[in-house]
Amino acid sequence: MTADPAIALALRPRIIDAVCSVYDPEIPVNIWELGLIYAIDIDSDRRVHVQMTLTAPGCPSAQALPLEVERRVRDVEGVADVFVEVVWEPAWSPERMSDAAKLQLGML
Repeated sequence: MTADPAIALALRPRIIDAVCSVYDPEIPVNIWELGLIYAIDIDSDRRVHVQMTLTAPGCPSAQALPLEVERRVRDVEGVADVFVEVVWEPAWSPERMSDAAKLQLGML
């Protein structure tokens, strides 16, 4: 995957907006603010590779969330292809959440 900074600069904010529209059904916060997205890489052919995790390996949404991320990112204008990879390292913990998510969940 050969990165293209100009393409990434143009697409990344729209991809993040798309990811922010995906919510964990058990937690009323989007998966970006929950810290479930570890990386978004965009190559010169506008192919997007998303590395994400889940709150737990036994998450009931383990099948649905990655498919929803793929669908939402694929809908972003200018994206040619999407690959969503679920990873378990590093393990997710509440420390990965943004301050906005912590505030929304009453953790601040």
